[in-house]
Formats: sequence, structure tokens, C-alpha cells
Amino acid sequence: MSDSSINLDELRQRIDQLDGDILRLISERAACAQKVAHVKLAHDKDAVFYRPEREAQVLRRIMSLNEGPLDSEEMARLFREIMSACLALEQPIKVAYLGPEGTFTQQAALKHFGESAISLPMAAIDEVFREVEAGAVNYGVVPVENSTEGVVNHTLDTFMDSSIHICGEVVLRIHHHLLISDTTRRDKISRIYSHPQSFGQCRKWLDAHYPHAERVPVSSNAEAAKLVKTEWHSAAIAGDMAAKLYGLERVADKIEDRPDNSTRFLIIGSHQVPMAGEDKTSIVVAMRNQPGALHDLLEPFHRHKIDLTRIETRPSRTGVWNYVFFIDFKGHVDEPRVAAVLDEVRLRASELRVLGSYPQGVL
Repeated sequence: MSDSSINLDELRQRIDQLDGDILRLISERAACAQKVAHVKLAHDKDAVFYRPEREAQVLRRIMSLNEGPLDSEEMARLFREIMSACLALEQPIKVAYLGPEGTFTQQAALKHFGESAISLPMAAIDEVFREVEAGAVNYGVVPVENSTEGVVNHTLDTFMDSSIHICGEVVLRIHHHLLISDTTRRDKISRIYSHPQSFGQCRKWLDAHYPHAERVPVSSNAEAAKLVKTEWHSAAIAGDMAAKLYGLERVADKIEDRPDNSTRFLIIGSHQVPMAGEDKTSIVVAMRNQPGALHDLLEPFHRHKIDLTRIETRPSRTGVWNYVFFIDFKGHVDEPRVAAVLDEVRLRASELRVLGSYPQGVL
């Protein structure tokens, strides 16, 4: 035998040995997770098993320790799945998301909670909120903003009437594909289905390639994929998950107008989240209708050097031409300087509500 074949055999034996070590260590970790569950239940029968701040700390630690050759995000995704499977031994997480099955929101839910979570589709954003409020699920996942099309107003408006907390965030790179079924006649496509946001994110490509096709907005990209299965002259704009789920063929890949097209999703739940070390806070503020109100609102953040990451304005439901401000900033409400800023803002605002402090998205 040649030296190369001997070396290859040795390398394969080493891989087999490492696989055995990995298997043993994962099983040991899973057994330890089971012991954690028993300890928690012994002290509290209503114990909370999933801790967003703890998971974020673990994933950041893994990324900081990683030396390659796998990149840090890929390594963190592997550990996310290990943690998801271990958590399912304690108690499977139930997560409601904006459905139907195959949407980007489901993809975001699985990215954040792992494949071992039980994901349940809801027909509307407010239904996701209601399921969480009723305790039927542990968490919900809803879209809040897209890098191309901006804020998802329905999500912000639903927070105004809800006591739900924001527990986390996840950012998903959005790739849109033009999809057809096996019965579609490519040269006769005259109708394209998709969510209104997706049409906005692919506007230039559609104008260039299908300027005369009818654009029919539907409730989700997954719904668009389902409709294409029943028609011979239509296509859908949707992502990988919907294409695989409904057995559709790609006519064109990555047709979004901006290559960095991303959507941010919020994780909502009924519990407040302790500090994780790298946190964000979301608040909603109603200001008195007077000159300089916006300056009065933002000045304390500037003075205390708190980094604002987003500010949105929405019409108030208490009167015509009154507005509320949704603000995201870095930091946690339990930090002294954040608490000091919020105390100042309360004195200047007619109403302030903290929607949640939560770990900044790791993946």
C-alpha cells in the first residue's frame, strides 16, 4: 500500500475516534441537562427551563473560544442545535410564529430555538401575541423590520395593546427565489404571488424581467407557494423552506434587489430577561404635544452616551396628530445609567413603557 493510503486510513481511524468522543460528550451534556431540570423542579414546580440570557452567554463564549477551521457562526449554530436537543429533554419549547408553514418567520424561529422546538403556525401577528398571553405557547416570533422595506407596522401597533415582553431578537438574511410548479408553463407566466413586503424587496428585478405580469399580494410567501401548485400560468416569490416544503422549482435565484436584504424578528414571551452582558432595550414613549418634545425625549440618551439603534414613530390611538415613539437602544434596564435615563424620560413623557430588555442577537 502507498504512503497516501496508509495516511488516509490513519486519518479515518482518527475521525472515528473523535466521533466517539463527541458522541460521549454530547450524551454527558444531555444527562447534565436532565439533572438541571430535576434540580429546578425540586425547588419550583413551575420552573422556567429556557433562559435567553444564559443561551446567549454560552453561544458568545463558544464563538470567542473557537479557533477554526469552522467559522464562529457555523460553530455557534452547531451548539444551538445541541442545546435545543438537550433542552427538549427537560421540556420542549412551544413557539408560535406567523404562518403558514414554510414562512421566513418559521425559519427565524428554528434558527433561534433550534430544530427540537415545537413550532406552531398562526394566521396573523396578533394571534401570535394572543397565544403567548394565554400561555398556550412559551414564546412567539414576529417580524419587526426589513433592511429594504422598513418597519412592520402591524407588529409595533400590536405592542400598544399587549403586556407581552420582548425576550430576544434574531436577524435572518432573506433570499427570494422565483418558483414554479411542475405544471407551470415558463413562457406563459402572467401572474406572480407573494407577500407585499417581498414584492417591495424584489421590485427592480420584477420590473426588468416580468414587467407585464400581474402581481398578486397574499398573506405570506408560503401561501404564495401553495397557490402556484394549482395554476399553470403563475409563479411565486418565496424562500428555500417554502420551495422545499411545496416541491417547487426555482426559475431564478436570489432575486432580491439588495444583496444584504435582511429581516429582524422579535422573540416575545411573558417573562422579563436578566442581563446577558450584551443587551438591548425596547421602549414605547408617548410625548406631550408641545414644541421640542422630540429633543426632550432624546437629549438624556445623548448626555448619558447611550447608543440608539432604532427610532420609529407611530400614530397614537389617544388623539388625532398625536404620536408615540418606539425606541431601541443598547443596554439593559438593570444598568444604573439606563435606569437614570429612563427616570428622566418618565418625567418628560406622558407615558413610558419598557417592552423588554433582552440579549442582542448572536446569530
